Amino acid sequence: MKNIYVLMLAMAVLFGRAEAQTYAVVIKGGHVIDPKNNIDGVMDVAITDGKIAAVAKSIDGSRAKQVIDAKGLYVTPGLIDIHTHNFFGTQPDHQYENGNLALPPDGFTFRNGVTTVVDAGSSGWRTFPTFKQQTIDESQTRVLAFINIVGEGMRGGYEQNLNDMDPKMSAMVARKYRKYVVGFKLAHYDGHDWAPIDRAVEAGKQAGGIPVMVDFGGAQPPLPLEELFMQHMRPGDIFTHCFGQLNGREYIVDLKTQKMKPFVWEARKRGIIFDVGYGGISFAYSQAIPAIKDGFLPNSISTDIHTGSMNNAMKDMLTTMSKFLAMGMDLKSVIQASTSNPAKEIKREELGNLSVGAEADVAILNVREGKFGFFDYTGFKMEANKKLECELTMRAGKIVYDLNGIGIAPATAPKSTE
Repeated sequence: MKNIYVLMLAMAVLFGRAEAQTYAVVIKGGHVIDPKNNIDGVMDVAITDGKIAAVAKSIDGSRAKQVIDAKGLYVTPGLIDIHTHNFFGTQPDHQYENGNLALPPDGFTFRNGVTTVVDAGSSGWRTFPTFKQQTIDESQTRVLAFINIVGEGMRGGYEQNLNDMDPKMSAMVARKYRKYVVGFKLAHYDGHDWAPIDRAVEAGKQAGGIPVMVDFGGAQPPLPLEELFMQHMRPGDIFTHCFGQLNGREYIVDLKTQKMKPFVWEARKRGIIFDVGYGGISFAYSQAIPAIKDGFLPNSISTDIHTGSMNNAMKDMLTTMSKFLAMGMDLKSVIQASTSNPAKEIKREELGNLSVGAEADVAILNVREGKFGFFDYTGFKMEANKKLECELTMRAGKIVYDLNGIGIAPATAPKSTE
């Protein structure tokens, strides 16, 4: 009888402990920045079943299977990079479409706190199924896509083929793969012709009103941006490479006055979205510094990451974000432009926040102090004393990157490998 009583008591204790262990993970003591929910302060974050379970001033760590100490660090939603090139492959001369200029996402996302990428037009309606099969379906990173209005995608000279810009077929593929396709992309078209943008916009309309991202091509003389913004793009369409300054393209800052051109402010009021899309040669301080000084901040920060830009001035998402800190944006605004804003732009507002019930995509960031040099492709350099660094990334509640082992419980001695 005594043994039965002891057994029942032990079971009750164990049951009580199981009941108390409500959460899988509690991130304690970090400075939480969640712009969508207007949170900007020291808070704890609890996670269970891959979802955000609670965000509060104090959450009992004894109720969690794992506690991550984030004191002195920033806890944010997983970052969203809405301009990437991830249709990597081995086909010669295919460039960003199943070629070697694109990058497999998982190797370049998590170490930067990025949990969601949007491939910007590497595939077209004809090649998207291959992209889905070999990249989207095989990646831990959440991979979404803007489909190129060119059916073949970004294969260099193919982007000049007006005959391959088919709104009907593009919209059909977007509807079929609506879980992954968030819009359309126009890129690199050269010439005095508005037909490419008009066909991309028509595809967006036929696919249910999804946005178009525009990488404006080149022409001599340049096609007018005011006409693009006011007569061809719709509210909610995205103008990427917004701080570019290249021959053959009009740019948004008047170099004589160092002010924004008036029609750009009107375009923003109309609902045109301005995205960084840094790239290899698509960002210049000569545009970005006066724009920010004039109070014109980008709606979203993105990298346009590919094998060229990552080894040039751009580097990665956190370096790009750090440059905007150095130019005067506050940290909350930089996080907003890298989380909730891009989520809204692609109409996936369930992403980019730490709302209770949201998928637990989380970045834990450190603001390193030191001496850093941030330069653009022209060679202009800014010096700064702060730089963002990723300490840990969680994707759907699972640790997928941990720089210094803060997600590992301290051990008294090394484990034997025998």
